[in-house]
Amino acid sequence: MGTSPRYDLPEPDAFTRTYWDAAAQGRLLLRRCADCGRAHHYPREFCPHCWSDHVTWEPATGHATLYTWSVVHRNDLPPFGERVPYVAAVVDLAEGPRMMTELVESGLGPAGLRAGMPVEVTFRDGVPVFRTV
Repeated sequence: MGTSPRYDLPEPDAFTRTYWDAAAQGRLLLRRCADCGRAHHYPREFCPHCWSDHVTWEPATGHATLYTWSVVHRNDLPPFGERVPYVAAVVDLAEGPRMMTELVESGLGPAGLRAGMPVEVTFRDGVPVFRTV
């Protein structure tokens, strides 16, 4: 009997390997455009704001604020089913971009979450997730 595939781990390609290697080391990276100066996430080879291809990697602070969230009570994909209920969230990174993530270790429970509350990055299995501060 084989094991179920994991749907929560990335499959890096040649371009995103830099991002995932940094995350495996506990570092969050962003891309920043040299032409318009704006940061973006998820990693792309071009700037989604001005379409320039003059973008580089830079470390993010890992600080963010909670923008929105939803409590997931059912998910049939492994290993998410073992984690329910969990909090799927969108955070506003200090550098500007919005990022989809999971909120972990909040200690507050979903009823204690508030839009705009500070969160910080942490890592689970080499994947950036966030927790309340």
